[in-house]
Amino acid sequence: MQVTLDINKQMVFVVLLFMAVLSVVYLSYHPPKLTTQAVKKNLQFVWRKNDARSGTQSWFNSSAVTDQQTLTSWGAPIMWEGTFNPVERDEFYRKKKAVIGLTVFAIGRYLDRYLKDFLESAEQHFMKGHRVIYYVMVDIASKVPVLQLSPGRNLAVIEVPRQSRWQDISMMRMQQISDLIQDQIRFEVTYLFCFDVDQVFVGRFGVEALADSVAQIHSAFFASNRNKFTYERSPKSAAYIPLDEGDFYYHAAVFGGRPDLVLNLTRTCLEGIIRDKSNKVEAIWHDESHLNRYFLDHKPAKLLSPEYCWDLKPAKHIRYVRLKWLPKDYKKLRDN
Repeated sequence: MQVTLDINKQMVFVVLLFMAVLSVVYLSYHPPKLTTQAVKKNLQFVWRKNDARSGTQSWFNSSAVTDQQTLTSWGAPIMWEGTFNPVERDEFYRKKKAVIGLTVFAIGRYLDRYLKDFLESAEQHFMKGHRVIYYVMVDIASKVPVLQLSPGRNLAVIEVPRQSRWQDISMMRMQQISDLIQDQIRFEVTYLFCFDVDQVFVGRFGVEALADSVAQIHSAFFASNRNKFTYERSPKSAAYIPLDEGDFYYHAAVFGGRPDLVLNLTRTCLEGIIRDKSNKVEAIWHDESHLNRYFLDHKPAKLLSPEYCWDLKPAKHIRYVRLKWLPKDYKKLRDN
């Protein structure tokens, strides 16, 4: 009886072993569809993660503009009129309940000359139909003009100390923005844009410009070769960029992104400025030089074409001007 049971066990073991071998052979020639689909999905995810085009195809039409560059080498979109649907973008960010912050720095004669026009034009064109908080940094709070704000839009006035030199006013802006983000802005807004005050909005500057980090291509250098960019060329400066490096020349008059990433930008630039001062060095274009160094090391997620910050000269490739520079008399403005 014991022998019979042992034989039966052996037979069962042999049969199971034989079935297992058959299964392995079968699966090697007929892999299950579920496994194949999982592999394909994984490969597809990796490709999308590394190719920014796939992430923007649903809303960004890079082929809409054929005479200008619409994507960077790292896949970030360059915003031009026609590459996006403004109605779709407005609806998308309205559903997200985005709140957009705007910082502007107006010191001395810049406050008297430019702030009123800047704010009034922003009410007409900047993120229209969305919630906005203006953070107006001035040296004399009583001079801030009274503004009729649309529903859902607010204005905060922050009084900041005045510097003796205009170069220091320009560079210390990074410190003021950094402190304000840390203490207040990061708790109140989803995205943040930082502007120079000597500009005026003349067309839609909308939510299509929003991204984790946003850089403005300088209109004066958009069509220039890299060797023409006025980067800081002294190796002694923290803003130094070698002749064989650089992607675009960015304008410090406009930059933005998520508050935490704008904070990282302003802190990094401030650290570079402080380091330069300790070494008795001053970058050629002050905070803008440090901003260009930053964006070389930290590629922006979105670039704004010169439409978003244009001068007064007509140009064939500028079909739609959204923000333009105002005439400047630097001798009068910077004579403190």
